[in-house]
Parts: sequence; C-alpha cells; structure tokens
Amino acid sequence: MTIETLPALRAGRLTVVLGALTAFAPFATDMYLSGFPAIEESFGTGAGEVQFSLSVFFLGVAIGQLIYGPVIDRFGRKLPLCCGVALFSVVSLGLAAAPDIGSFLAGRFLQALGGCAGMIVSRAIIADLFGAQDSARVLSMMMLVQGLGPVLAPIAGGYLLAFAGWRSIFVALALFGAACLVAALRVVPETLPPERRRKAGPGEILRTFRALLTRRALIVPALASALAFGALFSYISGSPFVFIDLHGVDPQVYKWLFGLNALGMILASQVNRLLLRRLRAERIFLGAIGMNILCGLALLALSGTAPLAVMMVPLWLCISTIPLIAANGMAIAMSHSGRHGGSASSIIGVLQFGLAALFSALVGILHNDTAFPMSGCILAAGVSAGLVLVIGRFGRA
Repeated sequence: MTIETLPALRAGRLTVVLGALTAFAPFATDMYLSGFPAIEESFGTGAGEVQFSLSVFFLGVAIGQLIYGPVIDRFGRKLPLCCGVALFSVVSLGLAAAPDIGSFLAGRFLQALGGCAGMIVSRAIIADLFGAQDSARVLSMMMLVQGLGPVLAPIAGGYLLAFAGWRSIFVALALFGAACLVAALRVVPETLPPERRRKAGPGEILRTFRALLTRRALIVPALASALAFGALFSYISGSPFVFIDLHGVDPQVYKWLFGLNALGMILASQVNRLLLRRLRAERIFLGAIGMNILCGLALLALSGTAPLAVMMVPLWLCISTIPLIAANGMAIAMSHSGRHGGSASSIIGVLQFGLAALFSALVGILHNDTAFPMSGCILAAGVSAGLVLVIGRFGRA
C-alpha cells in the first residue's frame, strides 16, 4: 500500500491521531519542566529528586515498549492501544493528587507504561500499511503533529503553573489522554487481522527478539536513530539549568525559547517530506547525522564563553536535524521487520527511551554549573550515531 491509495480524508485523520498518540512523551515531559521549582517546594525535596522523575519516565517508556511489542503482535493493535491510553489518563489524575515525591516518582513510571502504547502501536500500524519510503513520509507527517507537543506543552504548562499550580498540569494531561482515547476508538483501524496474529510463548518471543537484534539491516539504523533521541533528551534535561539558572532567562521566556527549538523540528519534518520526493530515505538519514555532528561541535565550542543568543544558533540547527534522523531511521529499520512489526517497534522504542534515560541521567551526573554537560552529551550522541553506521557498515550488503 502507498499513501496515495488511502482516501485523503482518512489518511489525514489517521495521521493526526497517530501523531497525537506519539506526542504523549513530549507533553508528559515538556509540560511540567517549568514547574520543577514549585514541585520541589511542594514536596520539600531537592532539584535532583524532581529531575529524576524525567529518568523514571523514560525508563518506564523503555520497559513498557518491550512489553507491548509481543502483546500487540498477539492481540492486535487497537485493544492494547486503548488500554494503554486509558492507563495514562487515570494515572495522570493520580499524579495531580500525589502526596509526596515517592508516590510522584511511582506515578511517573506508571504514566509512562500507559503513554508508550501510542508510540509503539503507531509505528506498528505504519509498518502494517506501508513500505520504507512511504513509511518515512507518513512518519514525517506524524512528526509535524507530534512536534506541536514541544511547542505547545511548555507554553500551556507555564500558563497552568502561573494560574492554577503545578498539579493542574497533570489534570490537563489526563484530559489530553481522554481525548486521544476517544479519537483512537473512532479513527484508528485494526491493521493486524486475527489470521496474522502470533500466539507465541515466552520461548518464541525471546527467539524473535534475538533474531531481530541480530538483523543488521534493522538494528543499525534503529540504534543510530535512537541516539538522536539521546541528543534530544540531553537538551530537554539540561536546558532548564542552562537557560534559566546559567543565563538568567525568566521561566516565562524559557517556554518560548523551548518552543522556538521545537518549531525547528516541525519545519525539519516538513523539509523531510519534500526531500523524500527526490531522495531515498537512506541518503537523507546519512546527511542529517553528518549535519548533527557538525552542529554539535559548534555548540560545544561556543558553550564556554558565548552568550545564549549565539549558542542558540547551532543548538537550533542541531535539534532540527533530529526529525530527519528519527523518521528515516525508524522507517528503514521497520521495513526489515517482516512479520514481527510489534516486536521490532518495541526494540526501537526501548533503544530510543533507554538512551533518552541514559543521556538525561548523564547530564545530571556531569553537572558542573556550566553548559558543557548538555552540549557535550548532545555531541556524544551524534558522534555515537555516526560510529554505529560506520561499524555496522550501513548501506552495505
């Protein structure tokens, strides 16, 4: 199937809903960043404990996707999706009433387990319907929708924080989840018919994962694209300190600067769609990683003495390459999944958010009251992606 064979209205609705379902992570992370000081004060805890809630969320997303992969290959796409989105909404309400930091961290883990259903099922549905080149185009369209999350989330979170307190942010997340659940029930089709479902036991599931993990054509682009998420979440976890504490940016201004970088990701997704009309996904993928490394080097060089306005240029360009790396890398990897789209999608998700958890934690561990931990981790992720392609002989038989 190709994009052109789907009715335009149906394809548009499906893309919007799938994009919203994959936006749970940016909404659940970016929306409450400006509320960190208020959460610290509410729970009487330090910045480190509240920042740890990001790593807990990423860990929950990684583990959850490992679970969902075999589940959606056995029970279909739609039922596990709806159950996960419902869990996200219910737990978000619970987080709004969390009495202490311990229950808050536990809730963030459960919230991630629910929210990651949308991410993994969306990729599996696209793999069910399209080949590599068209998958990259659909993923780019989805990322246009998903990219609104980092633009709208910090702005909405900032206003909610100012007028109703940090707990209202999680009430809003619960309402967003409920709206996505209704949309999924009405718009998202079941793309895995019963005759194609795999009733696999634990042994066969493990053998499937092993086979996919040793499939170089799948794992090399999957790992390289996942490292782009490491760069993204190095920025997300480090930017509140770099912008607000180090450069004295007001929290209300920070949300607009954060949105500006997110706008770069939206524009890059549109550029990717246009490039895919003329170039193969593999070529765009390689070029985007090269540009990411060059911009990361410039960012690191400017992190010591340059004013924030100057640093923002290579940072914006670096963040803008991530949709090109992610969309094309995921599409290439999923095109080699065969009958195991759910399991392959779960591997990609584990890599993405496992590396997101690792790099966001590294930014905190390396914290030294400068911008170097953030910029260094961004560059390290890009260089690592390039090394993966070289060592894995990407594009060679």
